[in-house]
Amino acid sequence: MDAPPRSNMLTRGDPLAGLLEGPRARGAFMIRACFDPPWAVRVEDRAPLTVMLVVRGDAWVTPDRGEPLRLRAGDLAIARGPDPYTCADDPATAPQALILPGAECAYPDGRPLNGSMDLGVRTWGDRPDGSTVVLIGTYLMQGEISGRLLDALPPLLALTSDVWECPLTSLVMAEIGRDEPGQEVVLDRLLDLLVIAALRAWFSRPEAAAPAWYLAMADPVVGRVLRLLQDDPAHPWTVATLAAKAGVSRAALARRFTELVGEPPMSYLTAWRLALAADRLRDTDDTLDALARQVGYGSAFALSSAFKRVYGVSPQEHRTRAARPVSVGLGPQA
Repeated sequence: MDAPPRSNMLTRGDPLAGLLEGPRARGAFMIRACFDPPWAVRVEDRAPLTVMLVVRGDAWVTPDRGEPLRLRAGDLAIARGPDPYTCADDPATAPQALILPGAECAYPDGRPLNGSMDLGVRTWGDRPDGSTVVLIGTYLMQGEISGRLLDALPPLLALTSDVWECPLTSLVMAEIGRDEPGQEVVLDRLLDLLVIAALRAWFSRPEAAAPAWYLAMADPVVGRVLRLLQDDPAHPWTVATLAAKAGVSRAALARRFTELVGEPPMSYLTAWRLALAADRLRDTDDTLDALARQVGYGSAFALSSAFKRVYGVSPQEHRTRAARPVSVGLGPQA
């Protein structure tokens, strides 16, 4: 299967954006890394997802487990955490810097770099006009990328410029060095769009093995039911009401949905409701009672019980953890 037409990369109705509401960065770490050979950076930040877009020159990404991946100008790679990897001009180059959780930067022996590689607003490396320039965007917290999406991705994937031309490169390049009010939000949304467009292209590739829920959106019956669930999670859905909407019997829907998605309709709905609740706990100040009504639970107690059973923490604990500030150590970010 060929990659989708480039002009249609960001059209509405996309199963990735629709089903998961896309990635939702909040204060993501974004830099323009500029290097001259030899250079190498070891990444051990345990971030859930990092995007690397080569603007000039080339680079190698070498995971601890797996084969090195070469990137040329125009190529994009996505690394799924928490496994470490090394970015370099050559796989044999020894790391000169270490990226740790919270985007803290140190020498390989652990000593802090203390800004010695800062080159200005969101620019880092040897010199601003280095022979290699890579745009890097990192989601720092779990929950900004859906677990369903992360589980569907390999540890490291690449889209080369011969199969996909990034529609956002020039815009990200223009915005990443600006120091203006609200710039962090602008970059968060650009990173989200970049990831959605890239993963849509990736899932269309024959080697991608797109997840079942993604492919199921194309089914006339199951796709309709998935959209009903995602568009109105607060509705008191049952298999019977969903089957009536889809024009099939309860048994036929249950069988077909489970076969294509990998779980029954009500199990999928529960996971979807709780994922929405987790996002809204992070992004809003709504009370638990209000959130329960928004996502289809009859009371705060019912939501709290289900949430703790699945996520292992109470909704309040989840909200408190998500509100913790992230320490960033690679130069000015504002």
